[in-house]
Amino acid sequence: MSQTLIQPYLFFGGRCEEALEFYKQAIEAEIEMLLRFNESPESPPEGTLQPGFEEKVMHASFRVGKNRIMASDGCEASSGFAGFSLSLALPTKAEVDRAFAGLSEGGQVTMPLGKTFWSSHFGMVTDKFGIGWMVALLEEPPASFD
Repeated sequence: MSQTLIQPYLFFGGRCEEALEFYKQAIEAEIEMLLRFNESPESPPEGTLQPGFEEKVMHASFRVGKNRIMASDGCEASSGFAGFSLSLALPTKAEVDRAFAGLSEGGQVTMPLGKTFWSSHFGMVTDKFGIGWMVALLEEPPASFD
């Protein structure tokens, strides 16, 4: 298992392309590839694709720093993101501020940026697509949590 990877795969229920553009602006994501359902070498099985989804995103991947996130519209127009958040650690306070502000556009701040015992600059936001983000200044962890 030396080459094992766990990578997030997000389903946007018809809003994937919009989400990709949003993340390009908000957190400087770089789109690596994008394949639409109507560009696939094989058609989806009969009845699995919602009418009107032919030009939606079948598969995309994007990078944020060294990290790859994969995404799709899925096969239906609903999506829900619960039970997880993506953690984004950045090297400067200015980058944290910029990313947090970008992700907050159209979203909901659940914890404003501030000092915590684990980070001098940390905040949480749910973006306009329902993805939870924990944004923090990249720091050395404390020697202990006593």
